[in-house]
Amino acid sequence: MTILLHTSIQEVLQEYISLWNNRLPDRLEGLYLHGSIVLNAYVKDRSDIDFAAVTRKRLAEAEIQTLEKIHEEIAGQFETTEMDGMFIVWEDLGRVRPEDNAPFPYYNGGELKWDTEFNPVTWVLLREKGISVLGPDITKLPFDASKELLTTYVRENMNCYWRMRIERLENSLDQEMNPSSKEISEEVEWTVLGLLRQYFTLKESNITSKAGAGEYGLLNLPEIWHPVIHEALNIRRNKYVKLFQSDRERMLETAKFSKYLIYHCNKMVQDK
Repeated sequence: MTILLHTSIQEVLQEYISLWNNRLPDRLEGLYLHGSIVLNAYVKDRSDIDFAAVTRKRLAEAEIQTLEKIHEEIAGQFETTEMDGMFIVWEDLGRVRPEDNAPFPYYNGGELKWDTEFNPVTWVLLREKGISVLGPDITKLPFDASKELLTTYVRENMNCYWRMRIERLENSLDQEMNPSSKEISEEVEWTVLGLLRQYFTLKESNITSKAGAGEYGLLNLPEIWHPVIHEALNIRRNKYVKLFQSDRERMLETAKFSKYLIYHCNKMVQDK
């Protein structure tokens, strides 16, 4: 897929590949972009650079340590741009778990972590819209990106991660905690648009951006929920328009909307 990358992204990737070549020569065989960049929703200094780095063999422990230092240097040099990605081998593409069942490293939130299962959202985006920075065209490689697996994953995620997150939000209201307005705004944006992305996927068997999901929700959900959707979109777009009388009201409406949407999505799937 061909997308004109923002110069800020190009600068990060050029330095990143250069560090690989200098510190881990001949190890990086493929570097591919997905996420907001391929959805034409990248926001400079706000969005992550979502990537998949491919090597022929698993990285050894010493190489992992070198990789950590590479990311530390990138984070120090490009303070407003965060990288978020996984390190895999070619045989992993399209799989639920690594080809050899070994934990694989990934970089998120400024830390190198480990996991044992892949996210099917990543495979679908790479298969259909992936940008090939280094290596063969990812959209033409022979790996499966199951839409059925995608929708199953999204529904499970909605009923586990998101349901528990909403419970925590409601508990914080009951306990009269006092998060800052900034923290509440972040929660409203993350929760409302995150759940709307899952609603879009379950309804359309496809993937959209956070802003795209918000617009989709306005077109397809009852008007009673439009204020909280507009609130989330305004936060996403750095537009300051007061739609609620208090932060508590924003949180209450976010919790109510989230419970409604989870119920609605489950019913929608059952009725198919």
